[in-house]
Amino acid sequence: MATFVLIPGAGGAGWYWHRVQEQLGARGHEAIAVDLPADDVAAGLAAYASIVTEAAVGRGEVVLVAQSMGGFTVPLVWSALPTAAVVFVNAMIPQPGERAGEWWENVGQPEARVAAALAGGYSVEFDLDTYFLHDVPPAVAADGERHQRDESEAAFAEVCDFSWPEVPVHAVAGRDDRFFPLALQQRVARDRLGIDIDVLPGGHLMALSQPTALTDYLLAAVDR
Repeated sequence: MATFVLIPGAGGAGWYWHRVQEQLGARGHEAIAVDLPADDVAAGLAAYASIVTEAAVGRGEVVLVAQSMGGFTVPLVWSALPTAAVVFVNAMIPQPGERAGEWWENVGQPEARVAAALAGGYSVEFDLDTYFLHDVPPAVAADGERHQRDESEAAFAEVCDFSWPEVPVHAVAGRDDRFFPLALQQRVARDRLGIDIDVLPGGHLMALSQPTALTDYLLAAVDR
């Protein structure tokens, strides 16, 4: 049995992981989906890392899984827990000493998003339906409305100071991610991790739109 610690992105809703959490549990594994206080103006990355660590302490070796902005929380956790592997999922892969608020311009996300929209024939103007919910089942999207929270500036402003772990690090991207287009994620993974990113079907919220494919991937990553 493996223990997966599932870290959400901006908004901090552990609910985001519920479909993957259910599947991991049904297959005999433990899955901890962590809620983070994204709307607390005093809570930054260090606070997030403490909450994640407290949720998983005493569980033995863990697999840390970070979605989107969770990529800036996970580096502050892997030194505090016995970590077997790290998985970035459509994630903001950081550099040591970077702020999440700097990441967008540093990697060219705004330009990549607009270029992908023009090529794909969808709106360049950001809205949730176009960029996050376009492939999420309507009933799941409707259920998620009550879990939505705005992300405060605190986590974007805090420096992510870390060293890369001496454990396997994997990165996976949704082929249909409109927010962090695949070509962008491929480039960032090569530049910052030195690896080719793995590709699955699904958009930015693939844990909601493609939970089986993502669960299969997580279990396969543990066995590598």
